Amino acid sequence: MKLKRLGICIVLLSLLITGVVGCQPQFQPGTHTDDMGRVVSINEIPQRIVSHVPSITETLFALGLGEKVVGVSDYCDYPEAAKLKPSVGNYFNPSIENIVALDPDLVLTDGHSENIKQLDELEPPITFMVIDPKDIDGIFKDIELLGKITGSEGKANKLINDMDKRMSEIASLVEDAPRVRVFYIIDATDLTLPWTVGPGSFADALITMAGGENAAAKVQGAWVQFSLEEVVSSDPEIIILPAKHGTAFTSPEVLEGHPVWRGITAVKQGRIYIIDGDLADRSGPRIIQGLEEMAKIIHPELFK
Repeated sequence: MKLKRLGICIVLLSLLITGVVGCQPQFQPGTHTDDMGRVVSINEIPQRIVSHVPSITETLFALGLGEKVVGVSDYCDYPEAAKLKPSVGNYFNPSIENIVALDPDLVLTDGHSENIKQLDELEPPITFMVIDPKDIDGIFKDIELLGKITGSEGKANKLINDMDKRMSEIASLVEDAPRVRVFYIIDATDLTLPWTVGPGSFADALITMAGGENAAAKVQGAWVQFSLEEVVSSDPEIIILPAKHGTAFTSPEVLEGHPVWRGITAVKQGRIYIIDGDLADRSGPRIIQGLEEMAKIIHPELFK
């Protein structure tokens, strides 16, 4: 009788395990359409991946695929482990020779590097996919795509759910807060014609989602120059400066020392803030962290 009961338990346990495994997304060989509209065949889970785009590299590591990343660019600096990977050169023009030497079965690019197209002309060709999301929804879709083609769909779904949950929480938090005029300065080397962000940029989307109103919301283009007269006319209440490695491209002191800039509300009230530019500009998982940082800058009273 005991043996019979033990046998039944083993069968039930086996069925339970089979059911759980069966619920997990499984890798499906087939074709996928990338962000350039190219149809790419992925018939086996890639084991050697080269990514020369920082946001894509970040996503791969977030999906637990760091060990499969065999090459990155000089610009791939997050996470720290990415810096230890062999470099294929700079982001804009990675070395095809260096890529070939790493013997990848998949190269991931954002399509802005012309020489990557040479991979199609090799014999045999090296498979590459273009990952270039244009908005937050596009980031989610590309994480899902990367999950499917790398056999990590379950991790991708969890990552998307976590990001979406935090994004919804922040949106709910700022929903009834007053809109604050924000001017985001990419570069003010020329103080009379500063570069800023407009519709189509991630920073513009984050400002809006964080309860702000982009002072350059009506410009044509994602990155444009805004005249000083337009800045004065819009009179932003907050100025945000992106920084790299803790140093802003334009320092607050430069604005505070200028006879026109120091008359703007944000400068007069000392509301000039610095944000990690990678959080606001890179189309990877940390974009949600960028949203949170932006919301804390625009509505600090909601995060006390």
